[in-house]
Order: sequence, then C-alpha cells, then structure tokens
Amino acid sequence: MSARPLRFGIWALVHGSRAAYQDPEEPYDASWERNRDLVLAAEALGYDSTLIAQHTINPHQEDFDQLEAWSAAAAVAALTSRIEIIAAIKPYLYHPVVLAKLALGIENISRGRFAINLVNAWNRPELDKAGIGFAEHDARYAYGREWITIVARLMQGERLTYKGEHFDVRDYLLRPTSRYRPRPLIYVGGESEPARALVADHGDVWFINGQPLGDVAGLIADVAARQRTSTPLRFGLSAFVVARETQAEAQTAYGRLLELSRKDAPVKAIQRQNTDPKVVMMQTMQKSERVGSNGGTAAGLVGSYDEVAARIGAFHAAGIELFMLQFQPFEAEMERFAKEIIPRVRAASPAVAGNAPALLAGSR
Repeated sequence: MSARPLRFGIWALVHGSRAAYQDPEEPYDASWERNRDLVLAAEALGYDSTLIAQHTINPHQEDFDQLEAWSAAAAVAALTSRIEIIAAIKPYLYHPVVLAKLALGIENISRGRFAINLVNAWNRPELDKAGIGFAEHDARYAYGREWITIVARLMQGERLTYKGEHFDVRDYLLRPTSRYRPRPLIYVGGESEPARALVADHGDVWFINGQPLGDVAGLIADVAARQRTSTPLRFGLSAFVVARETQAEAQTAYGRLLELSRKDAPVKAIQRQNTDPKVVMMQTMQKSERVGSNGGTAAGLVGSYDEVAARIGAFHAAGIELFMLQFQPFEAEMERFAKEIIPRVRAASPAVAGNAPALLAGSR
C-alpha cells in the first residue's frame, strides 16, 4: 500500500438519496437537520471527511429540495471537532474575493479543517436561468483558472493585485487568514484535459470519479507526471459501496438499488438534457449501468466485506488516499462500512490511518 494516510469520507445528502429517489428504505430528505445529524454521526464513527456538493437548484429536478452548501458548511464547522469539511464551489456563482473571504471564515470556525472543491459546472440551467450564462467547456476552465489563482493567493494572505481577462483585483488584502496552516486545501474535480492541467497547477487533491482500478491508475499516472511547483498532488476517489457478509448478498442488495434507480429514468433524462456533453464525468457514466453519482458503483466496491476491503487496498496502492463514499440507505450502510470494512482495511496496513486534514497542508 501507499505510505500516505488512508482516509474515508462521506458525501453529504444535499440533494437527497444518491442511488434512487423512490426507495421505501430511504424517503427523500435533503434537509439541514438530516445532513447535520449525518455528518455528526460520520465523525463519531471515525470518518475523516465530508464533501458538501454545491448547487443553487437541484440538478436532477428543480422542484426537489437542495441544501445550500456554504451556509451548511459553516454550521457543520461549528458543530464538529475532527472531521474535514469540503465545500464545493462553481466559480461563476461567486466573485473570487468574496469566496476567499468566506473560505477563510469557515477555515477559522473549523480550526483548520476546511477545504474547497473547485468544480467548473456542468448543469446548464443553474447558470443560464440566473442570467450568468453557460460558457463553452474550455472557456469555463479558463475562467476557473483565473478564479482559483485569485482565491488561493488571497487565502494565503497575499496583498493581491491581479488583472486578467475576467478579473481586475487591486491591492486587496484579507484578514484574518488561517490561524492553523498556510491556507485551506484546494480539491479539484474534472477529468478533461483542461481539468487535469488545472489540478496539476493549482490543486492539492484531485477528485477522480468512480471507475475501474486500471482507469484510475492511468489517470493518476498522467497527472502525477506533470510538472508542479508545490507539494506532490494527492488523489481522492468517489465510490458507491454495497457490502455484505457474502458476495451473493451484496449482489442482491445491489440489484434492489439498480431496479429502484431505473424508476428514476425521467429524472435522469432531464439531467442528461441539462448537462454539457463535453463533461467527462457524464461520458464516463454512460459506459455501463451503475448506481450512485460521480461514477458510483463503477469503482467496484460491491461485494463481500473482505472483497471490498481488498479492492480499497488495491486503489490505495495505486495512489488513492481519500475515498469519498456514498451509500443507501445512507445512515445504516455508513455504519455498516465503519464497523465491517474500515477495521479490515486498517488491519491490512495499520500504519496508514487517517491524519487530521491540517497536517496535509503543513501547519504553521
């Protein structure tokens, strides 16, 4: 296994269930109360991180509830003590000066446990209906590159003057900066060539969507070989888990979710219609049937407890350090994973237990 820490996180349920909306074992619930309790339970169970996806309107169906990410992240930061809190952000929705200030505020509320996840947008109505406009794929990444340059430098405490194609920032200084480390961590999502170039230049951690081990290893090799001027890039993987005592039991549970997910075909059709076809995540997800978002079960974490633990070990050996996980029904399966899978993984390599996120960027 890799000598780097192995960490486990959960996706917050900001737009409800991750596998299927019509599940009698998990009624739709994207409320603040549920997400608060979910993250507190995850922290108590030993999970290391949570990812709060950011949408202003529900990306699947606009009349479904959608939790606001950044106010929820601030609230969770005040209620927790150990778990890392990652809030996603689409650059077009916030001016970089404003976003950097928000990030530093939550960084200090959390006492050095906050991170941002840069996502350059794929849901067209979210921007179009607001009058912002939905730029072409590579143009969104060019905008995001300027945006994150400003955010990172302001979060580090630099007095910044910056003039580019999209922004003109003059003699700007934010205080206080992080009291715990140089700045919050920067996660980057996306697998297109512009996304890979962006994460190589500006990211601390690259989030890879769930897919087979060989594909993930190829992505890691490509980006790890690129020149960087900062610390080595780290890698995270999204995955949906279905684990049971036996492989047959896991396949039965997976089959139940697959059947339920087929009932959501009208919702999925709306999502496809609203999605930029150049988004690699969506292209990857069309390769095979699966449940869950961001690759879901394509990562292969469906099987017996021992099989799932072994597959996690193989991904870790390939370079994955953070597994951002989905389940359904979420709370019960999250607890099952903590009790059955995490101990097996830790026993296989006890030297790679998760570290506090502040240590990942170096402390002051």
